[in-house]
Amino acid sequence: MEAVQRLISTKWGTLIAAAGAALAAGVILLVYLNHYRQEVKAQGTPVTVLVARESIPKGTSGSVIASKGLYTATTIREGQLKEGAISDPATLTGKVASQEIYEGSQLTLSALSASGDSLAGTLTDRERIVTVPLDSAHGLVNELESGNRVDVYAGFNVVPLARNGAPIAGGQARPMLRLIVPNVPVVKIGPKKSGSGASDVSLRVDDVKAAQIAFSSDNGKVWLALRPSAGAKAVKPGIVTVETLLLGVPPIKVIRSVGGRS
Repeated sequence: MEAVQRLISTKWGTLIAAAGAALAAGVILLVYLNHYRQEVKAQGTPVTVLVARESIPKGTSGSVIASKGLYTATTIREGQLKEGAISDPATLTGKVASQEIYEGSQLTLSALSASGDSLAGTLTDRERIVTVPLDSAHGLVNELESGNRVDVYAGFNVVPLARNGAPIAGGQARPMLRLIVPNVPVVKIGPKKSGSGASDVSLRVDDVKAAQIAFSSDNGKVWLALRPSAGAKAVKPGIVTVETLLLGVPPIKVIRSVGGRS
């Protein structure tokens, strides 16, 4: 022991000790690097995968996932890739989420299926599908096809109103018609009902317009006007009444005569 201490205390002894320590450190570093290389090799090369940016509900279409940016492209090691993981956004076309996909999860083929005929999966944010029953004349049932665009008109019998908005006692109802929702996509046309020849026509609108169309269908009369497939033009809509149609009375005067403001 004393001999070792005397050796270390000398210049040569210090150099030998330093060399031994460096050799040991080098061996440890080589072992670590070898282990790291083996681990990286086991995990594989870097690959890109689509990961859910937020939870994606069941029934969401691939087109909505793509258009709303519900995923992000992330680079991970091949060894971390789940079976059937999707790396190409084009794969989402024609697909729909067959289960809820949680935030941070990889998008996989097993979580998606063929979109089928699900209308709900095509809707985003405030979009709604509203269906109204229409006969052949009012709904263009014999001419209308899915994908067409229409203008929606509503007709009511309107009673004059007082300044406080209440109907005037004894006031005579007057028929009026107005364009309420222009340029509406038709998404589905139901089969004709036996006897009446009526059919259910489904329209894609926002939540406010859906309520307007539903109210008009229940309390008045709804008409659909087919728009050109391209280059459709229109003027500012106004109401149509006997006075405006036959007598040339400006619509604004008729509106004000029943208590309206526009």
